[in-house]
Amino acid sequence: MAHAIKDLFPEAKLAIGPSTDEGFYYDIDRDAPFAPEDLEKIEKRMKEIVKKNSPFVRKDISKTEAVELFKKMGENYKVELLQEIQDDTVSIYEEGGFTDLCRGPHIEKSGKVKAFKLLSIAGAYWRGNEKNKMLQRIYGTAFENKDDLNAYLNFLEEVKKRDHRKLGRELDLFSMNDEIGAGLILWHPNGAIIRKTIEDFWRNEHLKADYKILYTPHIARLDLWKTSGHVEYYSENMYSPMDIDGVDYELKPMNCPFHIAIYKSGLRSYRDLPVRYAELGTVYRYERSGVLHGLLRVRGFTQDDAHVFCREDQIEEEIQNVLNFTVFVLATFGFDNYDIYLSTRPEKFVGTPESWERATDALRLALEKRGLAYQIDEGGGAFYGPKIDIKIKDSLNRSWQCSTIQVDFNNPERFDVTYRGSDGKEHRPIMIHRALMGSLERFFGILIEHYAGAFPLWLAPVQLSVLTIAERHGDYAQEIGRALKNSDIRTEINTDNEKIGYKIREATVRKIPYLVIIGDKEVSDKMITVRKRNGENIGPFTVEQFTDIIKRAIGDRQ
Repeated sequence: MAHAIKDLFPEAKLAIGPSTDEGFYYDIDRDAPFAPEDLEKIEKRMKEIVKKNSPFVRKDISKTEAVELFKKMGENYKVELLQEIQDDTVSIYEEGGFTDLCRGPHIEKSGKVKAFKLLSIAGAYWRGNEKNKMLQRIYGTAFENKDDLNAYLNFLEEVKKRDHRKLGRELDLFSMNDEIGAGLILWHPNGAIIRKTIEDFWRNEHLKADYKILYTPHIARLDLWKTSGHVEYYSENMYSPMDIDGVDYELKPMNCPFHIAIYKSGLRSYRDLPVRYAELGTVYRYERSGVLHGLLRVRGFTQDDAHVFCREDQIEEEIQNVLNFTVFVLATFGFDNYDIYLSTRPEKFVGTPESWERATDALRLALEKRGLAYQIDEGGGAFYGPKIDIKIKDSLNRSWQCSTIQVDFNNPERFDVTYRGSDGKEHRPIMIHRALMGSLERFFGILIEHYAGAFPLWLAPVQLSVLTIAERHGDYAQEIGRALKNSDIRTEINTDNEKIGYKIREATVRKIPYLVIIGDKEVSDKMITVRKRNGENIGPFTVEQFTDIIKRAIGDRQ
């Protein structure tokens, strides 16, 4: 692709062009913006290069030679990259008169490339730093044969249809507004009722599991974040402090210090442990504008956060409980396929190797007792403790990081968290951080795409719509609607003077699970006919019969 671009647009300068899990991209510096039709020209030239079947020739040269070579070529981005390489020798590749800096390895000849497609153009700051120049990033993908490529392109079309930003507009779920600020979400009534349903379920299940529900402030004194280590380790993701009465305050990036403060508000005995706190706590983190993405990457979001304070002899049981809870919650929302990673001690860590080993063994044992397959992420733990990460698979088999279980040796030490042991002495509890859904915003975005906006009945913002065939059916429709609403079924009534076909189409586009059609027969028989979202007709039912069916399905979270 880079070869084709240089042939067609000699003034373009090449930056970085790596492979990715989905294909590849190249960042290009060119004053004129690339247009969609330019991708067609580049693809055509790429096919010509492939047809020539030129060999890829590797050359190892000194870094000094490489700098001089790319200076002559006018490739200043390559020169900058070279100056950061520590090795005395670097590799370049030549193919059909084109030269590029690359580690390799490569296939033998360009003719080996069989099926490829350029996909899109996006902006990207050089080195990901918004203070640098904005480059143009061209994305593409490649496969061994056309059938695999076509299958992937069909997959991308399905991804586009399910894009939560597109469905968010169409289903009136949420929006963002530049006047309010980037990365800040406005929940519309339809999205808000789904959020309430999720939150109600979350709180009720936590109360059943012996968690105490908390609410904490959105800001705190900056000194709190110095004690927690966030100022030292996390400052690039925090907003600038604000002066209040001569004291620096900070928007909270995490909920942990608040939960610790509540734990420390009274004396704790070994008999009190474990203490389990849970909060749907809204936090604020500075994300660069280039990485913001709908609900999936935002600046203000609500974590389904929880912290467990326990004795060391309770770690294994508590992690087992958290793991069971996590699997239950994910399954309730339709996710029963996931990859699990156990992340172990990194090079820089707090705590003793012995405590790390005990905590890691507890995480491992919990996974094995639950019969969950997992992979080891060697050295991937946080500096304060090992962790389990769960990446759920959606209906398109895409992975999403949501759930995490982390053991923390750091915060109990930094905040001097203790409990009185059976020996009458002060001891340090173990702290377990735990999120099941991660952020509500991100989890909602995943749910939208997982279900393509057709939410299961218990989550649907409107669960049932009553539609009249003619104006004379309005009174009975109102009677039916009131009865359903009184049974806590989210119901709307459409008595508009429109044809029934139009009403059905409009409700189907909005993905409402059930439609009650009211006509002359229904009025005379005092019955209802029901149409499911997929077009299947069921019934007739009495209102009481159908209410029981719906209530049972909602109660079973179908």
